[in-house]
Amino acid sequence: MHLHRAILVDDESFTRKGLMKLIDWEACGFQIVGEADNGEDALELIKRIQPELVITDIRMPVIDGLELIRLVSIETMLKPSFIIISGYNDFKYAQQAMRYGVHDFVVKPIDDIEFSAILQTLNGKLKQEKEEQLKKERLQGSELIKALILEEADAASTDEWEVRLNLGKKDRLTYVFAELNDNHSWKQAGQMVSSARFHEILREELIRLTGIVQPICMHEHRNRIGFLLTSQLLDSFQGDLERFLTKLRTMLDVQYGKTVFLYAGTFVPRLSDLRDSYKSAKEALLYKYINEDKRIVVYDQIRSEQLQYIGFEPSLLHLFMEQFEEQKQDSVQATVEQWFRDFREKRYAPEAIKMNLQQCVLGILKTIRSMEGDELTLSTLQPVLNWHDLNLSLGELRRLFAAFIEESQHYVAELRGEQQKGGIQKIKSYIELHYSENISLKSIAAKFYINPVYLGQLFKKTYSVYFNEFLLQLRVNEAKKLLRQSCSMRIYEIAEKVGFSNADYFVTQFEKIEQMTPTEYRNQLK
Repeated sequence: MHLHRAILVDDESFTRKGLMKLIDWEACGFQIVGEADNGEDALELIKRIQPELVITDIRMPVIDGLELIRLVSIETMLKPSFIIISGYNDFKYAQQAMRYGVHDFVVKPIDDIEFSAILQTLNGKLKQEKEEQLKKERLQGSELIKALILEEADAASTDEWEVRLNLGKKDRLTYVFAELNDNHSWKQAGQMVSSARFHEILREELIRLTGIVQPICMHEHRNRIGFLLTSQLLDSFQGDLERFLTKLRTMLDVQYGKTVFLYAGTFVPRLSDLRDSYKSAKEALLYKYINEDKRIVVYDQIRSEQLQYIGFEPSLLHLFMEQFEEQKQDSVQATVEQWFRDFREKRYAPEAIKMNLQQCVLGILKTIRSMEGDELTLSTLQPVLNWHDLNLSLGELRRLFAAFIEESQHYVAELRGEQQKGGIQKIKSYIELHYSENISLKSIAAKFYINPVYLGQLFKKTYSVYFNEFLLQLRVNEAKKLLRQSCSMRIYEIAEKVGFSNADYFVTQFEKIEQMTPTEYRNQLK
């Protein structure tokens, strides 16, 4: 809880002590940080402590309360709030005090309930003013960074900000990107964090880490937050930038887990040179995936390291697609794992990773389309098509890509099943149309370009009956129909009509199924 600083000014010690005990200052949003028994000492105390509230008596030796207020206004840039206490119920004092902008005028003896109410009202006002000032400074700081990056800042405003940031001639500064990763609508669990919330948490942790009193200049770059870091803020870290960033990252991990990455540009001597630091911080972003364990990239440490912009070997990609289409899930998974190890160990640039994964995705989509599938039905398609517009860790990218591969494999299996089902139906229709001809499993398999063993297995799986049994039943059923409808056709003629070249074999097979001969079947109809 933030407490506003207050000092008490009264030439009577018992009045100050009594007032300190009378009021629950913390509950009202204040803490007493100093006392003075005269206006002269109070003026020096105000300059040194810079309180938000001064509670002063009117009548004091040397410098009275009203004169103290006047001197603060003309000798300092400070604008504390004043509450005047007086034992004189004189309206003229109140009028004069209000002309100086005094918050309130309290007459002794002090009523604790009334005074507490005044403090609570002032507390609300100061909080609102502080928030408005912070918003103003944030906007100004953001606009400054934008202007410096675009080289549109004028010298006067740059000089003014160097004063506000307390930059000395020996101070240096760097630009740092803070990046929240894996914060997207496709993540496995948890809610998305708004950019505004991340911005605010980052600001709070920077204040907590540095104890900074000057403004913090921050700017939102679409999906990252940039902030200006001066060398004086590294004093407690012996000037070690990486130690500072490690501590900041650890603090942010409490809020977001291990999803925050930090990228620092090179140090520059003046605020007007910030664009150079910004550009090098952007360069540091390219080294993200090969520094994923640390989640910190300092440009000056990696500036000489080379990145790889290479594509997959065509033969390896072709082998992967074969494994994918053959439903060799273990092989596909092993290949994907190897790719992602290579991305780190062989120092792939993000653009190279994007290019290679897109090439793989397009190959899979081509397979789906060739099988008359609709890739838009895949729930994992959008993440793998649009991941490069987000901040993703390599681990999360691997998870999304693996999920796409798995779903695509299941979909291809379904499409193949539908195709097989459609194909076997055509074969069944062909058998029903040509049962009377000299057909066999082998001849039909050759006609439809299918392995005969596979065709036999597929037919049994689809219709729960073997091909030969189905064909025999079909021929016997047709023979029974002819026996019912024609009394003049001889048995051998019927056998030949339904596809049997041997009448005796026909009789044997008929009797096997119907438990009677064709003649017995015909005779029972009389």
